[in-house]
Amino acid sequence: MANQSPRLNTPYIISTQSQKEITHNIALNMLDALVQSAVETSTLSVPPVSPAEGNLWLVGSSASGDWATHDNELAQFIGGSWQFYLAFEGMFVWLKDDAVTAQYRAGTWQKGIVTANNIEISGQQIIGTQQATISDAAGGTTIDAEARTALNSLLAACRTHGLIAT
Repeated sequence: MANQSPRLNTPYIISTQSQKEITHNIALNMLDALVQSAVETSTLSVPPVSPAEGNLWLVGSSASGDWATHDNELAQFIGGSWQFYLAFEGMFVWLKDDAVTAQYRAGTWQKGIVTANNIEISGQQIIGTQQATISDAAGGTTIDAEARTALNSLLAACRTHGLIAT
């Protein structure tokens, strides 16, 4: 039998183990950090001077001090010391300072990016897959310059937002 869970790496209690409460408490601390994670910030590469007990940070790059060698890991200040947790593919955290989510994908944290096939509000699709290219208005026998300018501006905005291909 394994000594820890396969995804969160929380320790299992072994039947012959003494002081089982220690292993159990470690697992609870890990769950506290990794389930519905909300981090203070992702911009620090050095530990805060006076961290609050239980708070969580996403360690920035080129970390130093107590965070050295823990770039892109989650750092939790618990029990008066730092505990570090490796991110796993697909993991989400809430960034309190930026008010966005970050997802761990392909070895890096992607901040503020929402990936979806479509977006629905109250059961109504608002945004779907990108549509084919639409050319700017041109030609015609009767030309309304103001209408053409407005239509082309609308098409440019749709391209900028990725709603239609460029």
